[in-house]
Amino acid sequence: MKEKTAKYLPYNKTLTELARKNRQNPSKAEIRIWNEILRRRKFSQHKFLRQKPIAGYIVDFYCSELCLVIEIDGDSHAETFEYDIERTKVLNALGLTVIRYTNNEVLENIEGVYEDLLRQIQGGQG
Repeated sequence: MKEKTAKYLPYNKTLTELARKNRQNPSKAEIRIWNEILRRRKFSQHKFLRQKPIAGYIVDFYCSELCLVIEIDGDSHAETFEYDIERTKVLNALGLTVIRYTNNEVLENIEGVYEDLLRQIQGGQG
């Protein structure tokens, strides 16, 4: 993943307060990936933000240096799946890469999540 800084990303200002509330009430999976991987800056100097408003969405984690969004998905339903596909298309159109993990992957295999993220981040640099 090439290091690049995202230009200005549009966001819906009405989502700012909801994003703040989401940061104060994270899911167990969000807490785990934040505390064990992203917060500790295991990816060198890359800084991740939690619950970042981008376009008309709030993404779980965002790194501007990598133009990377990490999403933690809960239970899958048909409506949620379609919504996630559309959301990913919008974020991709802004030049962002979206990586998704399920709650179970994060809670039951955090080392595997770390290794996958490391592979994707390091594999694309250069």
